[in-house]
Amino acid sequence: MKRHALFLGILAFSQPLLAADLLQTYREARANDPVYASARASRDAGRENLPQGLALLLPTVSASGFTQMNDIDITFRGVAPPSQREGNTNGYSLSLTQPLFNWQSIMLYKEAGFKVAQAEAAFGQAAQDLVVRVAQAFFDVLASQDSLAFIQAQKTAISEQLAQAKRNFEVGTATITDTHEAQARFDLATSQEIAAQSDLEIRQRALQQIIGKFPDRLTPLRPSTELSPPKPNAMEQWVSSAENQNFAVRIQEAALEIATREVERSRAGHYPSLNLVGNVGKNSASISTIGTTSLGTDSTSRNIGLQLAIPLYAGGGVNSLVRQAIANQEKARQDLETARRSAALSARQAYLGVTNGMAQVRALEQALVSSQSALDSNKLGYEVGVRINIDVLNAQQQLFSTKRDLSKARYDTLLNGLKLKAASGTLTEEDLGAVNRLLGTD
Repeated sequence: MKRHALFLGILAFSQPLLAADLLQTYREARANDPVYASARASRDAGRENLPQGLALLLPTVSASGFTQMNDIDITFRGVAPPSQREGNTNGYSLSLTQPLFNWQSIMLYKEAGFKVAQAEAAFGQAAQDLVVRVAQAFFDVLASQDSLAFIQAQKTAISEQLAQAKRNFEVGTATITDTHEAQARFDLATSQEIAAQSDLEIRQRALQQIIGKFPDRLTPLRPSTELSPPKPNAMEQWVSSAENQNFAVRIQEAALEIATREVERSRAGHYPSLNLVGNVGKNSASISTIGTTSLGTDSTSRNIGLQLAIPLYAGGGVNSLVRQAIANQEKARQDLETARRSAALSARQAYLGVTNGMAQVRALEQALVSSQSALDSNKLGYEVGVRINIDVLNAQQQLFSTKRDLSKARYDTLLNGLKLKAASGTLTEEDLGAVNRLLGTD
């Protein structure tokens, strides 16, 4: 039994680790990213504004009690000798205050609702930012891996060309120049390989910062992936959606509403307030004179009434607060306009990034076919003596540069598709799942 378990353990350990896909990476980020966790805590804190605002309109009840020992010396001038009295006094009271009219509290309660909406919008933006950040870091790693693979393949091709140049020189069919040119390209490719390895390490560490662990293997994009245009395929529809649904716009809309209520709350400094106040209490006291019988009293009090407060003069502070609130309201209005314009610009940029990216991908796919044909022709020409070594090296470099550019264009187009939905305020995990289905091997 133990041998069987040991065999299964060795077998499981020997199996290759499954590559993490985009959706799995996102879920790890959602569980481990400190920026997202901070936004979630901020949202939870913001939600508490509503019960705090409601508390200003609800009654407050307080209770108090006391007990004390009394030791009293009483002297009656010219009448009797001094006497000493002692005893205990204790009591309790219960008070209730119910606001009937307080415009400042009413405005604070209305502000609280918009503060909660603002906190929810801020968290929604953080959730969308997490999707974009994960996709950006994920595709950056894949792009760096592709770049490194292309450079290594180019280095291998150059090494073969270098070996062929050396053989041709030895047999006298080529000059030493061909060897030097191939050696220079090989050395350059070695330098680029080192830089690509460093870049890949940096990209992986950037993704690690989001998901909390080092990404060992990631699922690549299928080479035969067909990119789809945005739906709807109309820029102005996306812009209109961004101007109304973008989370940054929602945050500023809530800020404007809060600033508007703040103006009313500041003006309420001139308004009276009315409270219903009730009290009930009981006191018990006992005082005895040394050598005599003790005397005690018990009393119970109950009262209820209205308490009206009318502000008369506050040194001009209320008027100053009103002017300040009006200025802040105008600032919030302009910030809202800025947010709408920024959202519209982001939507246009992302839309063009998708549509132009798709056109660039198609062009690069055609360029890849042409570059491969050019390389094959130059190799054949070099073998028959109508092309020189530098022509083959240039064709090789052109082919691998085209492969690198095509890979990056695909990742950028997919990322711009997510950014477009984020700008319009409609990006969800399902959109990430749609992109995730494009990953894998053919």
